[in-house]
Amino acid sequence: MNNKQQFDFWYAVNNTELVQSPTSRLETFGETMVNYHLLCEQMDDVGKVVVREGQLKALKPEIITSQSLGQLNLEDFGQDARQYADWLAEHGGDLKVLQYGFRIQKQEIKKYTVTDRLDHVMERVKNDVTAKNDPLSAILIGVDSPWEVCLLKLMVELVQHSAKGNILDIQHQTFDLHTSLEENIERDFLEASRNSSKINELAERLKQNGLWEKYEDRFFTLVKASGGRD
Repeated sequence: MNNKQQFDFWYAVNNTELVQSPTSRLETFGETMVNYHLLCEQMDDVGKVVVREGQLKALKPEIITSQSLGQLNLEDFGQDARQYADWLAEHGGDLKVLQYGFRIQKQEIKKYTVTDRLDHVMERVKNDVTAKNDPLSAILIGVDSPWEVCLLKLMVELVQHSAKGNILDIQHQTFDLHTSLEENIERDFLEASRNSSKINELAERLKQNGLWEKYEDRFFTLVKASGGRD
């Protein structure tokens, strides 16, 4: 990125205002389509406002663990970042962060120019959005070039609004899966206690799910009680 591109980038970031945020958060286990309305007042053409209406696709959040951090391509970040990622992979334990991805749906963009004051155009856009009652609509004021950068403010807002709920959803799902697995293991122990031919299947299930050490003593007690494995 050259100096002009850097200037344009930060100019767009610093001159973008998020007027209305979506009231719904991003989906945890799927993609989310956010409808944005970006208003850009023309500095070289007084009294004209360019309005862009389009969609921003928020991809399904991905969980990044300390182990997967060690697999990231960090060539552009230098040796210190590489060493830190390696350290996290070894010592990060249960560290988990969510990675969000966004994509502008180019084919959905509608662009038109209105000859009026910015505040008047804003009121009409707000009224239109309110009438649609869309919880995933957003309104921004930004710059015409590079207008895509203005959406960064929206992306940050979406992540800040959604991350806590997304993490809770994932934790609940993990708990439900763990609870279901525990219930299945209990059922398998009961079946194996009644039918020793099921003991081998129980052993395989414990190993496949990483539960061998947790249930090892109980398993061998069952084997002993059954008179030996078949």
